[in-house]
Amino acid sequence: MLTVFSEKHALRDSKTELYGGELVPPFECPVRAEHILQRVKEVSLGQIIGPNHYEIEAVTRIHDAAFIHFLETCWSEWEATGYKGEAIATCWPARGMQQRIPDHIEGKLGYYALAAETAISNGTWEAARASVNVALTAQAAMRDGAQEAFALCRPPGHHAAGDMFGGYCFINNAAVAAQAFIDQGASRVALLDVDFHHGNGSQAIFYDRDDVMFLSLHGDPREAFPHFLGYADELGQGKGEGFNHNYPMGPGTSFRTWGEALDDACRKICDFAPDAVVISLGVDTFEHDPISFFKLSSDDFKRYGSSISSLGMPTLFVMEGGYAVEEIGINAVNVLQGYEGQ
Repeated sequence: MLTVFSEKHALRDSKTELYGGELVPPFECPVRAEHILQRVKEVSLGQIIGPNHYEIEAVTRIHDAAFIHFLETCWSEWEATGYKGEAIATCWPARGMQQRIPDHIEGKLGYYALAAETAISNGTWEAARASVNVALTAQAAMRDGAQEAFALCRPPGHHAAGDMFGGYCFINNAAVAAQAFIDQGASRVALLDVDFHHGNGSQAIFYDRDDVMFLSLHGDPREAFPHFLGYADELGQGKGEGFNHNYPMGPGTSFRTWGEALDDACRKICDFAPDAVVISLGVDTFEHDPISFFKLSSDDFKRYGSSISSLGMPTLFVMEGGYAVEEIGINAVNVLQGYEGQ
């Protein structure tokens, strides 16, 4: 299996995250990608290439152009104020407030942020642009005939909505790749999110569309981030009604329960009959992940990779979450090896 990877991911090296009332070193850190890349090499998964450059228009097919401009200029505007720390949102246009974009960077941050844990720092924009180029390069390999590919993206993307960042995500890599399939002639694409956290950004982007089916297996939002999206009764709207499927599950969920949800999602994908499947591959469902509460073992990842393979459809894997434990590399690659029948 082809792996696409960029060393520029390391430019995203924020030093602060708001967690449990403290500023702590971020769980989403450069070593995550290095663990995965090392494992890809150890098992000789296949060729590893760098990304091609893609124009920003591929991104603005999904994201609001003003939001993308904000991401590009946020750090320079933040530095210009004289602030000494990293850029973290401290206020939001909450219920009853105006939904106007302020001129000051503090207000812009609040307007475009969905949560306060994710700081923007020097290098964030460059890393996010490289990450989406990784996804688009892997997608292009499939356009040119590959049946599967692995986009080793970092930073991740599935929490990024059309005009919001957060949850460690800035550009929605999987959504941009799904749109690329559509733009190149696919009539239908399935986007299956197996990250522990609900892919709120992906859902919001495709919620009123019938050409991209979104399915997400995740921690119950009553108990887990992002809290305000991901309930089972969110089924899509307008043309998208019936094309959005959520599988929220509670603390301590085992692979048996999780696997039953995956089987149901796969049946829905088969009925949808897409031209391609995009997998938002988060492995924070692991039993020892530091910020999650599912109980999948390393062997379980190989098992469900095989289940995805049984769909028999062209499949693009886009890396999402799974945090800084050494097993992240084993678990992510186990999915890919399971897919390949290894």
